[in-house]
Amino acid sequence: MTVDVVGKGERELEIDAGATYGDVVRSVGYNTQEAAVLVDGTPVPEDATVDADRVTVLRLIKGGNGNVGFGDDCRA
Repeated sequence: MTVDVVGKGERELEIDAGATYGDVVRSVGYNTQEAAVLVDGTPVPEDATVDADRVTVLRLIKGGNGNVGFGDDCRA
C-alpha cells in the first residue's frame, strides 16, 4: 500500500490481512490520537479494516506556543 504522510513524503507499506487504519497510523510512527487516515480525502475510522491501496496520513497535533484555551481563560 502507498502511504502519503503529509509533510514527510510517500512510503510503501506491507500490511497484514485484517489490518486497520489505526495500524497504518502506528506503522508510520504516530498514534491514533495525533493522526488521522484519509482515503480519497475523507477521514476513515481507525478501527476500520484497510480496503484502500493508497491513503494519506495527516498529523493533527503539531507543536504550538502553549497558549491554548477557550472562553475566559483564553490568552493570545
